Amino acid sequence: MSSKYYWIFVIVVLLITRFYGFNWGSGYAFNPDENNMATSISQMSFSNLNPHFFAYGQFPLYLGFITQKLINIPNTFINSIYTLRIWSAVFSCLAVLILYLIYSNKFFFLLLIFTPGLIQIAHFGTTESLLLLVFVSVLYLSITHRYFFAAVICGIGIATKISALIFIIPAVLSLAKDKQFIKLFLFLVIILAVFCFLSPYNLINFSDFISAFKYETAVANGSLPVFYTRQFIGTFPYLFQFTHIFPYIAGLPMFVFSIFSLYRPKIYKTKLIMIFSCLIYFLYFGQVFTKWTRFMSPLFFVFPLLSTLYLNRQKPIIKYLLTIICLIPGLIFFSQYFKPDIRITASDWMNQNLPVNSKILSESGNVVNLPFGGKFSVDNFDFYNQSLLSVDNYNYILIPSRRVFKNNFAPKYYQKLFSGQLGFTQIIQFSPLPNLFLNDENAEETWTVFDRPTIRIFQRTSEI
Repeated sequence: MSSKYYWIFVIVVLLITRFYGFNWGSGYAFNPDENNMATSISQMSFSNLNPHFFAYGQFPLYLGFITQKLINIPNTFINSIYTLRIWSAVFSCLAVLILYLIYSNKFFFLLLIFTPGLIQIAHFGTTESLLLLVFVSVLYLSITHRYFFAAVICGIGIATKISALIFIIPAVLSLAKDKQFIKLFLFLVIILAVFCFLSPYNLINFSDFISAFKYETAVANGSLPVFYTRQFIGTFPYLFQFTHIFPYIAGLPMFVFSIFSLYRPKIYKTKLIMIFSCLIYFLYFGQVFTKWTRFMSPLFFVFPLLSTLYLNRQKPIIKYLLTIICLIPGLIFFSQYFKPDIRITASDWMNQNLPVNSKILSESGNVVNLPFGGKFSVDNFDFYNQSLLSVDNYNYILIPSRRVFKNNFAPKYYQKLFSGQLGFTQIIQFSPLPNLFLNDENAEETWTVFDRPTIRIFQRTSEI
């Protein structure tokens, strides 16, 4: 294949893997961050741009709102969801292209396209793809000494999420290394100006901003216990990411080859700022109590990069073979977008196979309930805060995700349920993807619970 046709092919593949399936979920907002951002956008008007939501900055919210106005579509909740997702896909594509500018290698480009974590965040209408784009853009602009543009991009990042302050590190390191302190001062002034312009309500509604900031900080450092951070109790900083995040977002083959590449690595001087910046980012966010997968998203590109360094040491036939193996997890992950959402599939099956008015015990804390359409009597029990209720009145037990039982809530109850001691037997399980290399349910929970949970249904088979 000629170079021209190769690039046409990979660009088309990149676009397909980022944009195809952007309407996953069939109109249901299963991701809570998408839900909150879309709610904020849908209540905006040009006469009232107050976001009433300060977990993030206003830039991505205004971008979504203005986009809908420019293309003249109603500013509804679901339109806001889809607008956010399309922009996320755009940001992901741009990030991949900029990473190729940093390290111009065809194998690196291909691995970036099929990195499972990058495909996932491109389909979430959240801030992760934008923050990744900000980080890699600042890396590139710092390496090429384009500090004015780096400052503007940093301002956009901070106007998206305050934690993006850490993205100024590459430019600060580069300017400090060259002893350009006046440029460093101007760099910081530009960042502040862009931040204030693109996220003005952080200052206008300062009290609301500070209140949200304190809440998010308390959740992040573990001082405010909430049910969705229970999985991080007793976890080890840095080790957790290497056991519950990185192997899954990269795919096991790419993760293993990344580790292999650290043996006698070939480091280029121009990449030192890049390496130190990634290391500082990981050292900070790796020790935070809430070790969500999305916190590591600006580093997802590191695994394709390190894997490429390892592959480059191999003989051509081995290199091509190992590259194909690296692509398999991404291909499997992307295949989910060719199928209906797993919750829709499970709901349709239940509507067709369970008797009308069946009494079902389910679980709270899964953002949106399965869309049964009111055919059944469903109780969403709060396992996080309540003692276990009797199961005597239920015909079926539904486990809509791994969120409760994998986090060790009500362990005796689940032990009895899975062993049959409760008088229920599993009759069907809906698994969105095959577990070829790893069991996704063992990953950090947000890797699966929003877009592809495994759903289990138990039927009463005997009285206790």
